[in-house]
Amino acid sequence: MSATTASPQITAHRGERSRLSFGGVLRSEWTKLRSLRSTRWSLLVAFIAMAGLGPLIAAVTMAHWNSLSPVERATFNPIDRSLGGYRLAQLAIGVLGVMVISGEYTTGQIRSSLMAVPRRLPVLWAKLLVFSAVSFALMLIAALISFYASQAIFTQHHVNVTLGSPHVLRTFVGTLLFMTVTGVLCTGLGTIIRSTAGSISAYVGLMFVLPGISAILPSNISDAINPYLPSTAGTGIARPFPAAHAFSAWGGFALFCGYTVVTVVIAAYLLRRRDA
Repeated sequence: MSATTASPQITAHRGERSRLSFGGVLRSEWTKLRSLRSTRWSLLVAFIAMAGLGPLIAAVTMAHWNSLSPVERATFNPIDRSLGGYRLAQLAIGVLGVMVISGEYTTGQIRSSLMAVPRRLPVLWAKLLVFSAVSFALMLIAALISFYASQAIFTQHHVNVTLGSPHVLRTFVGTLLFMTVTGVLCTGLGTIIRSTAGSISAYVGLMFVLPGISAILPSNISDAINPYLPSTAGTGIARPFPAAHAFSAWGGFALFCGYTVVTVVIAAYLLRRRDA
């Protein structure tokens, strides 16, 4: 008798969980993201780095313009100078991308999340979508501030450019795309490793340590390896002109996206297979 009484309750409970829409999962992840103190601090650091470093570099450069050599003036790059803050902002975005998922493993909240969404994968897709949208929108605003403020400063010596100038719009959009995909990559790493410290170490190793190791290798080996490094492939789209011994801007970015897709696929597989 007790068995027949419990059966409808279990069925109803399962039916309620199965009706949880993806929109509901998105709202849940948005609530988590905006309620975390670490989110606010990481996004603030990323915003300040992206919006503030460009104008600061522009002001210092213009103040010392007369002391620059003719070669330095001829090779001056107003696009890279105005958007150079992404090099620091990507670190903050990457750290936050890790913590979006690893923080739940640290606190044990991931168990509640996966109990609410027993299929599991919608949790990962929602995290990636919410985090990507927020970071892209915030970095877009910061990049616009940095670009226009820097170009206003560059008018002092008439070396300013506009978004319509050659290579500028692609570099501008590419910078935003690179940082967004970097965040996705780091969320994948956080899902795989499940440790904040371990995931951040893996991210720093991939994006910052490997290029340093490659730089101390013999030039013929370094030139062969360099185009395939995630940092080299990814940042090519954020440069107005391709670096030596590197893929084209979109070719390198496609490779970087490939690395990210593989990471996310592995993360999705392990999320389904492992215990919380």
